[in-house]
Amino acid sequence: MPRRLLQEKRKTIGMRVPSNPIAQALLETLGEPMLSTSLMLPGSDFTESDPEEIKDRLEKVVDLIIHGGFLGQQPTTVIDLTEDTPWCCAKASAT
Repeated sequence: MPRRLLQEKRKTIGMRVPSNPIAQALLETLGEPMLSTSLMLPGSDFTESDPEEIKDRLEKVVDLIIHGGFLGQQPTTVIDLTEDTPWCCAKASAT
């Protein structure tokens, strides 16, 4: 793991298993894990999720944007696998 991604207090990393078909296709094609981050632009207090706004703000400074539609801010279930018995740290709501 690159040092710049490690946190001083946390000695573990998270792994996300997306249900999004575009993310699944990319992972299948690559055949290996992908590193990603949430998109929080300077001056914003929230992560970006509106594809049109992302395109408007970034299309001139990035090489590729895949427009997968509006996904919203979907909560994530987090399962801790650092001990012998997995436990659910955070459960996404079903709504």
